[in-house]
Amino acid sequence: MPHITSLCVYCGSANGNDPAYLALARDFGMELARRGIALVYGGGKVGLMGTVADAVLAAGGKVVGVIPRQLVEKEVAHTGLTELVVVETMHQRKTRMYELSDAFVALPGGFGTMDEMFEMLTWAQLGLHRYPCAFLDVRDYYAGLKTLMTHMVDEGFVQPGQRDSVWFGSSMPDLFDWMVDYDGGQAARVIGPASIRA
Repeated sequence: MPHITSLCVYCGSANGNDPAYLALARDFGMELARRGIALVYGGGKVGLMGTVADAVLAAGGKVVGVIPRQLVEKEVAHTGLTELVVVETMHQRKTRMYELSDAFVALPGGFGTMDEMFEMLTWAQLGLHRYPCAFLDVRDYYAGLKTLMTHMVDEGFVQPGQRDSVWFGSSMPDLFDWMVDYDGGQAARVIGPASIRA
C-alpha cells in the first residue's frame, strides 16, 4: 500500500437532518489536516462538502477541489481552497479526482456520492487501481448498504474478496490503520490483463 498523501472524500452537498453528519465531516477534515493528508473533493462550498473542506483549511491543511464549470457558474464553488480545478464535465471531474488521490472515503451523501464511490469500487474490481475504498459511518447511515453488499455476495453477483476489500465503520483511527495495511489485490476480479496505476 503506497503512503497516503492525498485522500478523496465523497459526501453530500446537503447537511442532512442530524447534526451528527456535519460533526463527522468537520472531525474528519480536522483529522486529515492533523495527519498531513491533503483533501481532494468536489470543490463545493455547501453541505458536508463545504464543511469538510473548511475544517481542513482551518486546521492548516491542503484542499484541492475539482468542479465542473457549470457548477462554478451557479456560484457553489468554494473560492478559498488551496487549489480549485475547473473541468468541463462530470466525467472529467471524477477522473481528475481519481488521478489526484491515493484513497477514497465516502461520508454520508446521496446519489452523487454513491455514483462516485461505486465507480471507484468498480475500477478496483476491474483491476484499474489498488487503492482503499471506505465508508465512514455515523448513525448507521451505511448499515443498509453493507447489508446489500452481503446480499450481492450471497446471490453470486459479487465475490467475497471484493466485498471484504471495502471498509465500513465509524472509528477514524481504525479507518487509517486499515488503510495503512490495505492490500487491494482481493478486490480485483480475474477477467484478463489489468492495468494497475502504481
